[in-house]
Amino acid sequence: MPYRRLPTSDPARLRALQRAVEKASSADFTEQVIPYKTLTQAQKFLMIFENQVSQYHSNFQTKVSAHKQYHHVVVKTRMYISHFIQVLNMSVQRGEIKKDARSLYGLDPNTSTLPHLGSEAALLEWGQKIIRGEEERIRLGGFPIYNPNITKVKVYYDMLCEQQSYQSMHKKNTTRVYEDLGELRREADELILDIWNTVEAHYKDLLPYARLMACKSYGLIYYYRTGEKKLTPETDREISRIHQMQPELDLQ
Repeated sequence: MPYRRLPTSDPARLRALQRAVEKASSADFTEQVIPYKTLTQAQKFLMIFENQVSQYHSNFQTKVSAHKQYHHVVVKTRMYISHFIQVLNMSVQRGEIKKDARSLYGLDPNTSTLPHLGSEAALLEWGQKIIRGEEERIRLGGFPIYNPNITKVKVYYDMLCEQQSYQSMHKKNTTRVYEDLGELRREADELILDIWNTVEAHYKDLLPYARLMACKSYGLIYYYRTGEKKLTPETDREISRIHQMQPELDLQ
């Protein structure tokens, strides 16, 4: 006999349970292989498991979509902050803004080097500094910087803050559903194992090919080992012929 192996993915677990439930539900009352209590348990669990798997995939897709939007906002925010600082530095070089004004933005007054903007945390830090610095410089009588102006920078900065909040929420929701699904996977494996053991025990006296096909009709999954001969109807016929010949051999 080939060896069986429990499902290792959620779709495979669902197929195994669905097949067992469908087969047992359609069987005649006198031909029940799976006990009524186990069948009822499987039916109820299947509904819960299907819903949880669907919820997880829905949350995951939402998370992926949100991440794409988040990445877009990060790129735009980095571009506008970087461009604003570059325009500020050019204004200083042209003498339109005093170099000491850089300190209002948290920048070194004596250098035009751009701060590190490679991380989201850096963008949040410098976005806040740039916005406050520009507002303070204007309050002190300075002319606003244009192209980009601080309003455009603030729009993307606020979007980044909002998207970060959404990302955190999506991550928590996905993690929670995944953890719940992990517990359901363990329950599914235990239930499938119980059903498969019951089915195999019920058909244990059948010939190999007949037993294989009967078990597979309940969703059991079998794999042949490397070089193992596959079972066919001829396998059972050959065994039957040998059994029929055995009494004759014993008499000789």
